[in-house]
Amino acid sequence: MARKKISTTVYITPEQNDQLKLLHERTKVPVAVYIREGIDLVIERHRDELPGQLSLDAQKR
Repeated sequence: MARKKISTTVYITPEQNDQLKLLHERTKVPVAVYIREGIDLVIERHRDELPGQLSLDAQKR
């Protein structure tokens, strides 16, 4: 079963938008999936700045 998603607004540059659309056209992967993957990468990169937080893996269980 898919996890619940929360709607939010983000502002991206026209160049980012163009690249995301191109990725979508070539892969048929929704743009939202790429945005969520990018967020996951940032969270992982800055994990040491989130003391006391559960890992994303632990939250999925």
